[in-house]
Amino acid sequence: MSTAHVLLGLLAGGPRHGYDLKRAHDDRLPQAKPLAYGQVYSTLGRLERDGLVEQAGQDQESGPERTSYELTARGRERLAAWLTEVEAPAPHLSSALFSKVVVALLAAGVDQARTYLTAQRAAHMDRMRELTKAKIVPGAGVGDVLAADYAIGHLDADLRWLETTLARVAELEKEVKA
Repeated sequence: MSTAHVLLGLLAGGPRHGYDLKRAHDDRLPQAKPLAYGQVYSTLGRLERDGLVEQAGQDQESGPERTSYELTARGRERLAAWLTEVEAPAPHLSSALFSKVVVALLAAGVDQARTYLTAQRAAHMDRMRELTKAKIVPGAGVGDVLAADYAIGHLDADLRWLETTLARVAELEKEVKA
């Protein structure tokens, strides 16, 4: 999961300042490591440098002046492209999978999240087939077979999670957009 992409997704709903982005990240992705304010602002700086976000204005409530940022057209294109990219199926991927589903819901809605989940499920199934074939290759050692079994077990758990999430994605959308 890329912090930059998550911030782009959080900005898809409209301009926000760094403090608000950090809060939204930590609230919407509670299983992820909380972002440091410095990480938010350094990422925003890189996104601005790359033309993916731009300053939307300044506001000052009861504290220091805060700069709000918004997506540029290029930023929206990059976010849309990222939401269609399938993650490489690998053990311990759930956090990236979950984060991408939440960002898809926030930025594009339930149809995009379902499209992503369906594509990710297909990628996992393809990888499991490859690993299953690798187990029966002539000369495959016990270590190779055990490593493949380990990876298959984790991928199978992710597949079950993908199926469950597909069934509950509309409910999740209501929760993350609340």
